[in-house]
Amino acid sequence: MPVAAAAARRKHPTSVGWWPVLFIGPLLAGVAVFYYYPIVANAWTSLTSSNAFGQNPEFVGVDNYAEVFASGELGSALGNTIGYTLIVLLGIPLAVLASALIALPGLRFAGLYRALFFMPYLAMPMAIAQVFRLVFNGDFGLVNQGLRALGVSTTPYWLTTPGFALLTVALFGLWASIGFNVIILSAGLKGIPVDLYEAASLDGAGPIRQFFSITVPLLTPSIFFLTIIQTINGFQLFDALFALMGWTNPALPQTRSLVYLFYHQGFIVNDKGTAAAVAMVILVLVAGVTLVQFVGQRRWVHYG
Repeated sequence: MPVAAAAARRKHPTSVGWWPVLFIGPLLAGVAVFYYYPIVANAWTSLTSSNAFGQNPEFVGVDNYAEVFASGELGSALGNTIGYTLIVLLGIPLAVLASALIALPGLRFAGLYRALFFMPYLAMPMAIAQVFRLVFNGDFGLVNQGLRALGVSTTPYWLTTPGFALLTVALFGLWASIGFNVIILSAGLKGIPVDLYEAASLDGAGPIRQFFSITVPLLTPSIFFLTIIQTINGFQLFDALFALMGWTNPALPQTRSLVYLFYHQGFIVNDKGTAAAVAMVILVLVAGVTLVQFVGQRRWVHYG
């Protein structure tokens, strides 16, 4: 090979030239414009104060953050968000059990059962919320009618009582998330070799022992993925809360989430700077929790 050709090959190790940049460049530009630029713009907005129309911004430093932390609303919203997220995460072990039962050898209509579990995930959250509002209605809802039939004389108003309202919203999130969890875990179950169950059976391990010693450990990558996704979804709670409780619910101040607090400050109070500060707090919290989850997964996730 001539010296000049070898030098050119070392300088350009591939023959594709600028084609990768041509194909990936628009995608990277879109990510920069629609993902990273809003974060930077929001960070700047959180350091400014403007009028009700968002005009004439003035730099105020960290005053918006100080106002958010001093108001007490952030702590309440954070507690509600964490409570909601923890209840929704309970759907993962339930989904593990449901997926394992559906995957039992010889079970008929297994595909139908998976479809039935997945259907709530496809439905519109607003439509599901309307059904939940009827089911948990304090006067004529099915839940209270069932409680009265069991002898409970004083039934709660689920959507207008603080505490019960958050529980109802969390049950909504739990029910809506199980279908997605089942589909992901069912896919994970298909990756577990059948030989392991056969060997365990020959060694005398029963179904329960196989579930805890084979199924659960080998599903931990899928469980970890769902934990990340459902935690992020939990910190983004807004639509379920808004659809179930509406605008004028008396329990709303004690039940609203972090994202609802952002909405309240930005679009009802029209305080863009404080709303942007709340959004930055949410971003930092989600990033921190996700980082902790990735660090902690080394202790309990098995990749084979």
